[in-house]
Amino acid sequence: GFSINWIKMKDYESGTVLWEQQSSWDLNSLVEAHVPKSILQCRAVSREINFSSKQAIQKFRLVQKVKLAGELLEEWSFEFGFVIPGSENNWEQVIDAAPPEEMLPAEVLSGNVIIETCFYDENELIHRSY
Repeated sequence: GFSINWIKMKDYESGTVLWEQQSSWDLNSLVEAHVPKSILQCRAVSREINFSSKQAIQKFRLVQKVKLAGELLEEWSFEFGFVIPGSENNWEQVIDAAPPEEMLPAEVLSGNVIIETCFYDENELIHRSY
């Protein structure tokens, strides 16, 4: 009863869409994303997720882990709260960039990054994408 309908990533300051995926994702899906290296120049990135749920979700949240060559680089956690049963929702999160001197070059990241995104109802896993 839960599905991700689409995701967009934008430059938070300009609102320019940098990447979007316009199709539903299945549970435990592997999604290959080609994100432009210009995203590394943004001071903050806005991620908008459109999702649907047939059931109520009491404490909807997500945890995202960014790994390079199997090593954890960053981990973010966001809380949405209650999801109305039978609803379609938009959820926007703002992710602040690391200082420029801490950013890894695009050449190092390209093809070597895995982002694991887990969606939970409190502590119960309801969807995972890689």
